[in-house]
Amino acid sequence: MHLILCHTTADFDTLAAAVGLTSLSPGAKIVLTGGSHPAVRDFLALHRDEYALIERRSVRPEQIRSITVVDTQKRDRIGKAAEWLDLPDLAEVVVYDHHQDIESDIPATSTYIDRVGATTTLIVEQLKQAEIQLSASEATVMALGIHVDTGSLTYEGTTARDAIALAWLMEQGASLSVIAQYVDPGLSPQLQELFASALDNLQSTVEDYKVSWVRLQTADFVPGLSSIASRLIDITESDALLLAATFPVGDAGEERLTVIGRSRIEGTNLNELFQPLGGGGHSQAASVTTRGVDPQATLERLVNELIAQIPQPPTARELMSSPVRTIRPETTIEQAQRILLRYGHSGLCVVEAQHESRRLGETPIPNPQSPISSPQSPIPNPQSPIPLVGIISRRDIDLALHHGFSHAPVKGYMTTNLNTITPDTSLPEIESIMVTYDVGRLPVLENGQLVGIVTRTDVLRQLHQDRTEEPGLKGEYNKTLSTQEAIYRVSTSFSTQLRDRLAPPLWEFLAKASEQAQKRGWHLYLVGGAVRDLLLADPDETLLLSDIDMVVDGFHRSADVGAGVELAKALQNTYPEARLEVHGQFQTAALLWHLDPVLDSLWVDIATARTEFYPYPAANPEVEASSIRQDLYRRDFTINALAVRLTSPRAGELLDFFGGLRDLRSRQIRVLHANSFIEDPTRIYRAVRFAVRLGFQLETQTERYIRYALDSGIYERSLIQNSKAPALQTRLKAELKYILQAPYWKGALKLLGDLEALKCLHSTLELDDQLWKQVRLLERCLRRFDPEKTLDHWQMRLEVLIAHLAPEYRPKVAKNLQLPDDSIKRLQQLDLDQANVAESLPACIHPSEITRVLKQYGLPTLILIAVQSQRPIRRLIWKYLTQYAHIQPPLNGNDLKALGYKPGREFKQMLDHLLAATLDGEIRDRADAESFLAKYYPL
Repeated sequence: MHLILCHTTADFDTLAAAVGLTSLSPGAKIVLTGGSHPAVRDFLALHRDEYALIERRSVRPEQIRSITVVDTQKRDRIGKAAEWLDLPDLAEVVVYDHHQDIESDIPATSTYIDRVGATTTLIVEQLKQAEIQLSASEATVMALGIHVDTGSLTYEGTTARDAIALAWLMEQGASLSVIAQYVDPGLSPQLQELFASALDNLQSTVEDYKVSWVRLQTADFVPGLSSIASRLIDITESDALLLAATFPVGDAGEERLTVIGRSRIEGTNLNELFQPLGGGGHSQAASVTTRGVDPQATLERLVNELIAQIPQPPTARELMSSPVRTIRPETTIEQAQRILLRYGHSGLCVVEAQHESRRLGETPIPNPQSPISSPQSPIPNPQSPIPLVGIISRRDIDLALHHGFSHAPVKGYMTTNLNTITPDTSLPEIESIMVTYDVGRLPVLENGQLVGIVTRTDVLRQLHQDRTEEPGLKGEYNKTLSTQEAIYRVSTSFSTQLRDRLAPPLWEFLAKASEQAQKRGWHLYLVGGAVRDLLLADPDETLLLSDIDMVVDGFHRSADVGAGVELAKALQNTYPEARLEVHGQFQTAALLWHLDPVLDSLWVDIATARTEFYPYPAANPEVEASSIRQDLYRRDFTINALAVRLTSPRAGELLDFFGGLRDLRSRQIRVLHANSFIEDPTRIYRAVRFAVRLGFQLETQTERYIRYALDSGIYERSLIQNSKAPALQTRLKAELKYILQAPYWKGALKLLGDLEALKCLHSTLELDDQLWKQVRLLERCLRRFDPEKTLDHWQMRLEVLIAHLAPEYRPKVAKNLQLPDDSIKRLQQLDLDQANVAESLPACIHPSEITRVLKQYGLPTLILIAVQSQRPIRRLIWKYLTQYAHIQPPLNGNDLKALGYKPGREFKQMLDHLLAATLDGEIRDRADAESFLAKYYPL
């Protein structure tokens, strides 16, 4: 006999999972091990006969051969049926559950435990895989299981897998009317009376969160108290609730205590709270039943422990953007609108005229009366107050422009009745102020100084991040991906995993860097590719990264925009063997180690958080100090816009504002904004490089953006209109070098061709069949004629691409990319050289004639001519390079002198004549050579 055991006080999830298992294991019987939830009891009163249910008392233990336990991992949750787990003839014990971090005491032979919203979801996935069809009644109860345990897909632990499972059950015929009836069945008269009593006696504490608790006294056990808890937390708008109920048991006056917990506070864990008393459940919903304890003291202790679990909410200091973009009251509406457009803001702070905005290495907006400071303007001392006189929003500016007041000063339209906060204002307080006063931005003041601003977007991002639980770093791969390229599952905090996975010297360096930053009141982040590679790497591999980017965010704590430089200098004092490089234009610094015995070859870039603006397409960006969010937003792709906070508080927190983690899981390259490729065409090449290197796909919209940018003709216009377009010149060459010297260069070049991205070099360049054939011929030539790689192979590949252009375009493109002089000259003369070879070679009969034609050209030129020529010419060049070029005459200049010939002009003629005769077979050895000289050049 195969039994499927539901836990005591069965809910819909345990029943639904059991029903689904009877379809996977025909003939199995379901046992409710001890009572059921009132809604389940009422449901079964009508539907019991449709499922394979048997009474516990009707089971004959000696016939049991296998047992499956659903929705629990604890023996005490299956009542007296736990005795069956110890039967000697049991062949199999299987456990299905979705509760995490439970220490199971069931001797299972196999387990199916995963982080989903309902155990039923795990069963549905197996049914789908087995292509098993359900009856309408089976689909209905299973849909109820998912609905109830996920709060109709609204609870924190809900996953996409639950939604997919629910959709499949609807396809199988689940009844929506029955589901609606039992998802919220209402309260019985007894429960209504207890609910009213709970409302009257509820106690609460309100600081950052509202925590409530109440204790009820009943005459005996009352099923359905969880319904009261769910209603209480909703109607009282509590963030967490503990509902305790006591009733007498036995004749000795002993009381049994049941506590039901509900929490909506990120970071609390009711499962951990109740486990010491033998209870458990989910982190946000759990319960415990115990006896032999003081009910009131136990409840008070649980309340205090729950409050102690609550993490400190983020403060304005962590949320705010800094420095603040400010303007003066006299700034015109038109100027303000241009500033909003440039920086992508939705509002601006207005300060007194003597105070100016802060910036890092920025070129001002071209305006003779710029409303903001130039790069040479002194940055105000952060300790001196900045009088904030108002805020003007995009809506205010749009309204003024609509009425034709573009030249009016902003002081006539700004809001002066301001709500402000301090750096220590908590997130719940900020959210409350925004909702109460309907404001979208709150200036942050410290000692009268404007140090930052918190916007509605900042709050929403934080709330979304806090309320979106990512799978934890539990040492398991994401099974939806291939094993070799699986993404290690990450949580929003993984300091320990970061420490364990990095090579110890590298972790020590990061720890010292964060310590130095924290001393100065700054936040320090590990950003970009290092974070991406950590998430993609084999979790068992210890990483010694060779290239690290770090960002300092803490401008409001320092008078010096060069916080990154200051930190780098401090670290060099600790690591004197590192070379320090400072890049003044962008206020960044680099620490470099070369073949260090501890850190090997390591490059660490340290920068102050900054934002950027492109004055025209393909230009170098203009940068200025900003926040970590803006710094990440300026990056190329979501997978490179990830950061890990290295400093406290919240050290180890993963910052993912733009869905980079999701895109890593989906294995796709997604750009951050629509104009990204217009501004910087090298991002097209970076997108291709990352896609091919990582085995990812270009996200559909991202590919559309690429094609739009290429078809727009903007790059060609930018080159014509601007003397410098680095993203189409030196930076494009750098990206081409990365691609063309990589082992995956063929796949990358093919993808560039499919995207028609070679137009970035010249509007007429396409990777057609002829060019692709030439590229493949080049590889044969390089393997055969330059195995030692004396030539730059990546550059030869680039020259083949450029050589495919019409001759008049070749030197211009080569100069544009700033190729070496010899390369430019080679491409400039290639058409003439190729014509000369094509005209001369067919008339050559003897090897000496072929050699005379080809000897004047270097190997790179011959290779370029060969790949562009027809097969007869190519064969002759191949023969020259493989045979004739290596033949030498038996005698050299020294030999001639030894024979009595005097050095002079005739020497070269004699040696050339000897070589020609040797090539043509007239001379085979030294004797033949001496006879040849005696005949044609007698002494």
